[in-house]
Amino acid sequence: MKADTLPPSNTSFSDSKSHYEILDALRGVAAITVVVFHILEAFSFGDHQKQIINHGYLAVDFFFLLSGFVISHAYDDRWNTMTWQDFFKRRLIRLHPMIIMGMIIGAIGFLSYSFPEVYPLSRDVSFGKVMLVMLIGFTLVPLPVSMDIRGWIEMHPLNGPAWSLFFEYIANILYALLLRHLSNTVLAVLAALAGFALVHWAVTGPSGDLIGGWSLDPLQFRIGLTRLLFPFLAGILLARASKPGYIKNAFVWCSLLLILVLAFPRVGGDRLWLNGIYDSLSVIVVFPVIIYMGASGTIEGKGLLRIGRFLGDISYPIYIIHYPLIYLFTGWVIEDKIPLAEAWPVGLLVLVASLLIAYGSLKWYDIPVRKWLTERFMKKNKMPTAKASGLPPTSNQNG
Repeated sequence: MKADTLPPSNTSFSDSKSHYEILDALRGVAAITVVVFHILEAFSFGDHQKQIINHGYLAVDFFFLLSGFVISHAYDDRWNTMTWQDFFKRRLIRLHPMIIMGMIIGAIGFLSYSFPEVYPLSRDVSFGKVMLVMLIGFTLVPLPVSMDIRGWIEMHPLNGPAWSLFFEYIANILYALLLRHLSNTVLAVLAALAGFALVHWAVTGPSGDLIGGWSLDPLQFRIGLTRLLFPFLAGILLARASKPGYIKNAFVWCSLLLILVLAFPRVGGDRLWLNGIYDSLSVIVVFPVIIYMGASGTIEGKGLLRIGRFLGDISYPIYIIHYPLIYLFTGWVIEDKIPLAEAWPVGLLVLVASLLIAYGSLKWYDIPVRKWLTERFMKKNKMPTAKASGLPPTSNQNG
């Protein structure tokens, strides 16, 4: 259910449907958990068994499911007044300005520090190549492994989490050109097949989890598609088939459940398949329940609503701009061998800085740019305001 006891959040489109306040806020809860996950990742040295906030990577899968839900809810009934070109313009205006900002911040960060032990390719990269990678990053076209400048084989080496936005765009294209035409029965069959593929990889894969998707390497690309398809399809089905009711204190319960899932310790030890089952159940069962609960409640009280509104507003900006700071923090921790007991104040500073940069980028860059783009490219294509509720941007936000 949507909340409307405060003025609505900023939006670029005058005809946008009203937001599910809890779902927006949950996106922020997940995004901040991702930042904490990445901060603490520096101390695991690639060993998933030692990772604190162990399942933070599943936030990406939550974002994909939430994306399918809100896009279906916001657009399924609007295609008689909207072309697929209009849809793509709206999604580009919503998502792309912050992608560009994230690449700029990533380039500044890359040129500002050097940790050759952690980023072995960085010492020999020219300024011109960094600029080329940044310009290609503006388009979100993934870079092949041969264009890597860091040594981590990321498709966007200046801003790693942009990989999930690349798959978000794939999902948007699939929705506009194909998925919106399909019946619920066909979508259910496709979701079942995609769910089988997800479980198979999580349980039988070499790491016993769903981590991956950030590289144009064939295996990593396959992991990315596997992580995208089931949650996005399931989100569409959930939006079409469910009828949210009313759940008291849904925001609090959903937030606690989401944090618990993302922070839960590694499952099974050396029996990797047990952790794969945990990941699978989280994505296939728990995340849909959380989204249904979030759609079935309101944020009660103006104070809590303002917190929820803030979380929703900064969810996408903090996700897409925080990782350049993580590169710096991780390089410092690993290269100088700084233990958590000494590094935590700096880690806290990274979190606070990410929040401040995200908020500043939202207020003084993202909102004005989206407003200008909307007036420039969408003014002549305004659609009638729909009566149904639901909404908007996703994030999706690196696992």
